[in-house]
Amino acid sequence: MIGAIAGDMIGSIYEHHPIKRVDFPLFSSHSRFTDDTVMSLAIARALLEGRDYGREMKTLGRKYPNAGYGGNFFRWLFEDQVKPYQSWGNGAAMRVSPIGFYFNSEEEVLQEARATAQVSHNHPEGVKGAQSVALAILLARGGASKVAIRNRIQADFGYDLNRSYPEIRPVYRFDVSCQGSVPEAMIAFLDSSDYESAVRLAVSLGGDADTQACIAGGIAEAFYGGVPERIQQEVKTRLPDDLLEILEFFESRPPR
Repeated sequence: MIGAIAGDMIGSIYEHHPIKRVDFPLFSSHSRFTDDTVMSLAIARALLEGRDYGREMKTLGRKYPNAGYGGNFFRWLFEDQVKPYQSWGNGAAMRVSPIGFYFNSEEEVLQEARATAQVSHNHPEGVKGAQSVALAILLARGGASKVAIRNRIQADFGYDLNRSYPEIRPVYRFDVSCQGSVPEAMIAFLDSSDYESAVRLAVSLGGDADTQACIAGGIAEAFYGGVPERIQQEVKTRLPDDLLEILEFFESRPPR
């Protein structure tokens, strides 16, 4: 899961300052964790401690109210009830990586990915975004080839993954919908040669950089078998102790 968090941090400074090239510094003094990290770790803690996804998201999210949540989600975060609001935003997809790393069966991954989405993002596109990312991580962890991952995600979710990075980048713009950002993040992974290049490609599309790099980074970590140590160290120095504790505990536990 650290691959998703690293992607979030690397993309954080480009979310509102889009960049269309890959030769950018991975980290700067302004690189930080955002809502993508907080919500991913909330899902991780819910899994580890057997808690309700929505309640855990609210508990941890309220502790970090300035992490960069969207307006509708921010309102949801501080409501007493866990009540979904038909969102199709990519928030459902950016927080789901723990599911793909935690469970070993497709049935469980799809079921739990749906459950993490539906607490807020219960629009069919929100659910589809979460399920597709979680399944891609599971397939990558299991040794599936990129061709197999591409074909499976296209067949099951209808995303067009036959495009390439050079085709997308010149015309792509900021898009927070699952349907307008999850396929592009997956293509960044599919066109990559290693973990770092996946994140660089995702950021350089010039879209919702932190979320797209979070998604691509989670899949890339699973496919390439980890994250470079130097990147892991940068991530860990930028996480407060309580969030780092959740991450390290989650990563120390074997998948179910």
